[in-house]
Amino acid sequence: MLVAAAARRSTAKCALRSLSTWSAVPAGPPDPILGVTEAFKADKDPRKINLGVGAYRDGNGKPYVLSSVKKAEDLIASSHPDKEYLPITGLPEFAKNAAKLAYGEDSVPLKEGSIAVTQSISGTGALRIGGAFLARHYPKAKTILLPNPSWGNHTPIFRDSGLEVKQYRYFDKSTVGLDFEGLKADLKAAPEGSIVLLHACAHNPTGIDPTQEQWKQISDIVQEKKLFPFFDMAYQGFASGSTSRDAFAVRHFVSQGHQVALAQSFAKNMGLYGERVGAFSLTTSDPAEKARVDSQLKIVIRPMYSNPPMHGALIANGILSDPTLYSEWEGEVKGMAERIIAMREKLYTTLNDLNTPGEWGHIKSQIGMFSFTGLTTPQTKALAEKAHIYMTADGRISMAGLNAGNIEYFAEGVSAAVKGNL
Repeated sequence: MLVAAAARRSTAKCALRSLSTWSAVPAGPPDPILGVTEAFKADKDPRKINLGVGAYRDGNGKPYVLSSVKKAEDLIASSHPDKEYLPITGLPEFAKNAAKLAYGEDSVPLKEGSIAVTQSISGTGALRIGGAFLARHYPKAKTILLPNPSWGNHTPIFRDSGLEVKQYRYFDKSTVGLDFEGLKADLKAAPEGSIVLLHACAHNPTGIDPTQEQWKQISDIVQEKKLFPFFDMAYQGFASGSTSRDAFAVRHFVSQGHQVALAQSFAKNMGLYGERVGAFSLTTSDPAEKARVDSQLKIVIRPMYSNPPMHGALIANGILSDPTLYSEWEGEVKGMAERIIAMREKLYTTLNDLNTPGEWGHIKSQIGMFSFTGLTTPQTKALAEKAHIYMTADGRISMAGLNAGNIEYFAEGVSAAVKGNL
């Protein structure tokens, strides 16, 4: 009898195990970027190159901590800050200085005190706050138009925020350039009042930006169609080396009377990847409206994460508020941008010297961390399997992964892959 009872208990336990609460949860698809990194790490070949990760590397292929960041951290340590909670919208001084960096010190909304701004958990958090706020309070179409292609996380961020996600044309595969006519046509055909997501500079993943004249035309169309512009500015200063030049689109739209939403990240331009420092802002009509928007931003943020972390905001604010550190930082971000530009020039020249089939001018004309090379999926697969060169299947590479020690090997591999000789 005891044996039978034990058997029944064992059977019951087995049945419970087989009916796990999570038994019906399907496996999610692997992240394409992380997959590249995992394959790279498993490769034992000393020549291997990882061009998948969107993080800056110095001329030796190593992570780079800016000198201005180190000095700001030293100043923070010497001040012995407490570990109290920040307000819901973050460190007030950082939020103010982040807005000043983006909009410019002569910005009319900034001077009038009509920009609602909150610290965020990097650019991703800024986008999510913005998406949630618009889903609740934007009075027109709850549809956001993304460029095709766009950063892979844009779609889930806005979809999970409660917005309908659609696309507008952006990339022309035949020229490996901007499909400006398609872009204009799609924005003109968009339902009036739609939200449009615009990469302020260094478009991810293509590295293709509109010219200033093209930005002016986009502004006119957005105004004509009464679209709402939401800028994602993750690379201010990192694209061209000039924080003002990289902010042209945002500042022009505001100068033309647009009300805008803006997501900022300090991951790339200050190298604060793991500190998760960002800001979200909205331009409003006056300080009273700003106060109401601020109150609703707090209501969005409070159940998400209560309030943001302190350390990274102290670093960023230390740089933005100190003229000496700010000047040093501007020099450093310019240096990072110039190294990437130099790698573009070197890659273009080397591919041509190797008589690589095709036209490679897009390597030089693209800007920022990423480049759409125009390589096909079979070519990227061959490069990984035979040359130990890793990138995403669509041919996007992080230019920051190239340096004097590996760029010729990379160019030789690309040339061989295009020629079919790899």
